Amino acid sequence: MEEKSEICILEKKGVKPTANRILVLRALLAAARPVSLPELEEVLERMDKSSIFRVLGLFLEHRVVHTIDDGSGALKYELCDGETACSVDDMHIHFHCEACRRTYCFKTLHIPSIVLPEGFVMQSVNYVVKGLCPDCASKRMDE
Repeated sequence: MEEKSEICILEKKGVKPTANRILVLRALLAAARPVSLPELEEVLERMDKSSIFRVLGLFLEHRVVHTIDDGSGALKYELCDGETACSVDDMHIHFHCEACRRTYCFKTLHIPSIVLPEGFVMQSVNYVVKGLCPDCASKRMDE
């Protein structure tokens, strides 16, 4: 994706585009799946962990990304699909492979609708299916 489009993504969410923010956004776009802070550190090896973490915090605040808790012990970060907002309606099911520890997006599988009791207000949803991805499943069958 070209830099102009990346700048546009950030500006639409109310985030001033800086060099570090553009680099983190590029890494998230290139990953095309939820990634953890350590995974981003590997890709952005010239940027220190605290800088990446600050950018992710700002991205969360401005709904550029949302987090997924897949039970691996490390939050995963994923770009929000909405152009200006990231709402519960944008959320989808994720799959966490217990062998390779990667988390996959199933963007076409939406989270089932949930009706909460009166007075409760939903702000986010975390729906993760766990098992083996196709690669890991086929490796296990070959053993």
